[in-house]
Amino acid sequence: MDRPSTRDASPGARRYQSVIVTVGPICRAHAVAAEWNRANREAGGGRRVKAYELALDHIEEGILSGRYEVGSILPPERELATQLGIGRSSVREAIRALESQGVLDSAVGAGPASGTRVTSDQSRALTRLLKLHVSLGKYPVDDVVEARVSLERGSAALASTHATADALARLAEVVEAMEAAESIAEFSPLDTGFHVLIAEVSENTLISDLTRAVREALLQPIARASARMADWPGFRDGLNEQHRRIFAAIQAGDPDAAADLMEHHIRHAYSILPMNGAMP
Repeated sequence: MDRPSTRDASPGARRYQSVIVTVGPICRAHAVAAEWNRANREAGGGRRVKAYELALDHIEEGILSGRYEVGSILPPERELATQLGIGRSSVREAIRALESQGVLDSAVGAGPASGTRVTSDQSRALTRLLKLHVSLGKYPVDDVVEARVSLERGSAALASTHATADALARLAEVVEAMEAAESIAEFSPLDTGFHVLIAEVSENTLISDLTRAVREALLQPIARASARMADWPGFRDGLNEQHRRIFAAIQAGDPDAAADLMEHHIRHAYSILPMNGAMP
């Protein structure tokens, strides 16, 4: 957006964040940043707005407002730098940050295929971001359990009404592979894949993305907890039986049974896994 980021803004500085200084159509974002930084210092805030954040917020605001839609080409770096009153290197830094999130894609050269475009790879962006936050969050196990139950009851129910023959065949393959797995290293990725695949079969992209992010963030913590168990093979066998029942309910097109079995499965697993109170 054409104002400083609200990241870590002190209360005294926030009152200046609606200030926008324009000269014709050109937004003088550096003037706003200077005013914000001055107000932040007066209020005792220690953080200054970085130049690349102005470009980052400007591009984000353009996407949120609909000015930049999927497939839109951003103005050239030089033009954005002039508009925002910052260096081209700061614009490039913002673009790289958004590329890493799957929001932008840059192509060098000339012609219609060149330039920096807004992409629609929202799944990759959301999954990466959430996975990192879940990994760093140290959430209580009870919070993780309730979040997973909320997500995966819905995905199991939806999968039972949307599963195609091909989707059922893929689920069956994963179930069989889990039953053949003899080590934690083999079993854990398959277990994660089973839950993610159910979410994908639900045909709800948001549920699928959220489930993938949470499950991938928990892959290693669950594997480490499994390694501390005295009888992991017995625990695995119990999980496999539950997986079979969940799959059977989805295959039978029974959303209530699929949801109930999924909830029981999740709560049962965490009641046994030695998670030490917080995850990851």
